[in-house]
Amino acid sequence: MSKHKHNPAKEIQNLQFFGEFGGVNPSISDSATYTFLKAKTMLDTFEGNADGCYLYSRHTSPSNHYLSMALAKMENTESANVAGSGMGAITPVILQLAHAGDHIVSSRTIYGGTYAFLKNWTPKFDIETSFVDITDLDKVEAAIKPNTKIIYAETLSNPLLELADVEGLSKIAKKHGVKLVIDNTFTPLIFTPANMGADVVIHSLTKFINGTNDTVGGVICSTNQFINELKSVNDGSSMLLGPVMDSLRSAQILKNLRTLPIRMMQHSKNAQYLAEHLEADGVKIKYPGLKSHPQHELYTKMMHPEFGYGGMITLDLKTGDMATRFMEILQDKNVGYLAVSLGFYKTLFNAPGKGTSSEVPEEEQAKMGLSDGLIRMSIGLDFDIEETYHKMKATLEEIGYFKTSMHV
Repeated sequence: MSKHKHNPAKEIQNLQFFGEFGGVNPSISDSATYTFLKAKTMLDTFEGNADGCYLYSRHTSPSNHYLSMALAKMENTESANVAGSGMGAITPVILQLAHAGDHIVSSRTIYGGTYAFLKNWTPKFDIETSFVDITDLDKVEAAIKPNTKIIYAETLSNPLLELADVEGLSKIAKKHGVKLVIDNTFTPLIFTPANMGADVVIHSLTKFINGTNDTVGGVICSTNQFINELKSVNDGSSMLLGPVMDSLRSAQILKNLRTLPIRMMQHSKNAQYLAEHLEADGVKIKYPGLKSHPQHELYTKMMHPEFGYGGMITLDLKTGDMATRFMEILQDKNVGYLAVSLGFYKTLFNAPGKGTSSEVPEEEQAKMGLSDGLIRMSIGLDFDIEETYHKMKATLEEIGYFKTSMHV
């Protein structure tokens, strides 16, 4: 098993929540508000002094509490708070830590929605963001100003699969007294950012953690103090902005969390197979499990090895037309779906330059190496991955990829 003392899969395995009548799944709390036997207990709860009492489901609910506890265990943090979406987790964290006149240093390659929030929304509140190459620690440190409050990065970036050196970033953050916020959506179980010094860890639960693409959700994992600040009825951004998760959805995600270790291993196994075979064919492919990935060694050093290198790969077919033809044919062959999102049991693929990263200006896309022909693929749980590979290779031949010199 993992060389790390904290094993996230074992934490999931050891979860034990009983239902109200002895059910093997915890009972779902289908209530928006909760009763108190004494008026004073309600007053104490408003003041945050009645631990274990439930007030109103925008604050939390038993179902949300179960899921939050489980995800805190997985990420090795003191506490957690679930939200109605990934962005419902990201935006309260940023607004809780940064205020008017403050500054943020962010990776330049992040999810398009996060990029748009930092680039277009937070300036309305006089919060400035500097976007940098997160793989260059010197550039990260050089971007820090006296008013910097946050260093923000994704462990494995969307969509370019650039790896953040979380331990190196943590040293910079602590040196300058800023908070390190890490989005770990692409790599649950594979990395435990809190073990490497991250102050706050975020996930979009919509993706690998839920795994069935039938609900959206998010989570913030951090210290008891920070989670309580987020939930404060007076000035907590999670409480006052209201990105609450529905209890029925919490219960569903908690059930799916139980199979996450098995699913992540299969996603990684399939992605590794495809990456190795397509690279051997001469396809321009990026995958952290390949030695050709510029941060392969760092990734290997940081990871829990039993979960592999993840389910995300990118192919660069250079032109948008060739990428479009490739994806449409793959969908016709039932290899997967031309769709956004990731972590599904079927392979999902899209061209992020015109899709999930379209919020990033074209000139910025060019600087970071995001071409029109780049395809982001979330590799599914295919039982016969060899058949999938042959379909992909045949499709590349069909669109004339190997007849051009563009892929060399």
